[in-house]
Amino acid sequence: MTHALELKALRKNFGKTEIIRGVDLAVEAGERIAIIGPNGAGKSTLFNLISGRLEPTSGEVLLHGQRIDGRRPYEINRLGLSRSFQITNIFPKLSVFENLRCGVLWSLGYRYSFLRFLSNLDDANERTEELLRQVHLEKKRDVQAVNLTYAEQRALEIGVTIAGGASVILLDEPTAGMSKTETAHFIALIKQVTVGKTLLTVEHDMGVVFGLADKIAVVVYGEVIAFDKPAAVRANARVQEAYLGSSVADAQAGGH
Repeated sequence: MTHALELKALRKNFGKTEIIRGVDLAVEAGERIAIIGPNGAGKSTLFNLISGRLEPTSGEVLLHGQRIDGRRPYEINRLGLSRSFQITNIFPKLSVFENLRCGVLWSLGYRYSFLRFLSNLDDANERTEELLRQVHLEKKRDVQAVNLTYAEQRALEIGVTIAGGASVILLDEPTAGMSKTETAHFIALIKQVTVGKTLLTVEHDMGVVFGLADKIAVVVYGEVIAFDKPAAVRANARVQEAYLGSSVADAQAGGH
């Protein structure tokens, strides 16, 4: 069986320090996976290995059955995997529309050319207008990205992340810095724009994790100590001891 994303015996050393220690993980197409763990557990390193920002010391990363470890990030992106970052990563001086169109162009086969007028690319512009509606930024269409609120900038980055049509989406702490109200809206947005896609997200907010994820992977000291549905992870004594503790109780009390 071919998985949307699969990690096999993945390891990463920095010098003599082993950060990722033999991670095995298989994600099915369309699943939403939250990766949680204490600070320093290796979550961001894992994302960097998957997306090509780092090369593994050993092991394999497979995207729809094709090995992608060792490839450059842009090559992996073109194969159908896209990611966002903890720090908002957009073009601040471009408008919302222009930011989204940048993400659309390559996926539609347009390469760098000084001979085309972007306004004449009907398919790219129609796709960009559709993305504007998806991320609820129609009213901010011509606003420079730098002038958006923080939550709007994060929504724009989500739009740019999905603009290329990737089937596997990685979101690194997408709700960090948001209020409870903004977070609730953002969870709904993420669910909406990732319908039919495979999602992996690193997240510290347990309310977000239990409200969004089909399964949770718990990473501690570079190892996955649990990978299961939220209810099973909640009840896992090893997980509670290693990481969750009162956070689980708080999330359960909140009805998540």
